[in-house]
Amino acid sequence: MTAVAHISFGLLPKVTLFGDRTPAKAGCFLRRRRSSSLVVLAMSTSSNSGVPIMVNSCSGNMGKAVIKAADSAGLQILPLSFGSAEESGHVIEVCGRSIEIHGPSTREAALASTYDEHPNMIVVDYTIPGAVNDNAETYCKVGVPFVIGTTGGDRDRLYKTVEDSKNYAVISPQMGKQVVAFLDAMETMAERSPGAFSGYKLQVMESHQAGKLDVSGTAKAVISCFQKLGVSFDMNDVQLIRDPNQQVEMVGVPEEYLSGHAFHMYHLTSPDETVSFEFQHNVCGRSIYAEGTVDAIIFLSKKVMLKAEKRIYNMIDVLREGNMR
Repeated sequence: MTAVAHISFGLLPKVTLFGDRTPAKAGCFLRRRRSSSLVVLAMSTSSNSGVPIMVNSCSGNMGKAVIKAADSAGLQILPLSFGSAEESGHVIEVCGRSIEIHGPSTREAALASTYDEHPNMIVVDYTIPGAVNDNAETYCKVGVPFVIGTTGGDRDRLYKTVEDSKNYAVISPQMGKQVVAFLDAMETMAERSPGAFSGYKLQVMESHQAGKLDVSGTAKAVISCFQKLGVSFDMNDVQLIRDPNQQVEMVGVPEEYLSGHAFHMYHLTSPDETVSFEFQHNVCGRSIYAEGTVDAIIFLSKKVMLKAEKRIYNMIDVLREGNMR
């Protein structure tokens, strides 16, 4: 008889993946120098709930989700956002708010002017990989702290830009705090029990919206932990489910979430196939990332207010601080 340890975050009925043997559950898975007195005045508020935020790009799915979550949390949504040259000057409505889009030629001046008016503001960046470095350089040049969940770009250059400017930032390609907590647990297990799964076979399935063609950063991080635990695995062997029909019929993704979901399953089998373990997390929609982003905003605002020595943070720092919504 096979012993199965199943760690799953899902709400839908059991389905079968990787053949008949493997069960899986699916479910709704210009730093301009400012006087210290100005900064102290701006940060002396007793509550961070009304932190002014600028969301880039606000017309995207993640931008809209962040604005919705931030509005629910009582944050102040500022009426401007970065966009493409074609969008520049346009005004769009998001969650009942009119937001003006600024293209490359006007964004720095607009950001600087807004930062003068709201010196305790935080920028949120969910743009595109190709814009990561240029955007970060603009934030650091103006001196405005930022939270960036955008993946890609030159990450070494990104960190160096922030370090050199001594700006404050939360940088994390995964903002879902519960998923980050799972990753933290995996990393702790790998650190404390290296080789615990030596000889085990690993199978990895991930389902994302059709537009996501590569292996997710979360899956790569989890696989890296298993490798430290002694598992031999080639990243090219990840089973990517991107076909909508398979996602509904095989994985169990609700149709209304085909355009935005993240279902991951990691299945381990002992050499003699008498023991198996499953680790799984299923996310429908984008609210988990938006809510984590709001926590990151409030966290970063407090660090700026306290003039913390450390300047660059990630979601692990946010989690370990506690005091989340």
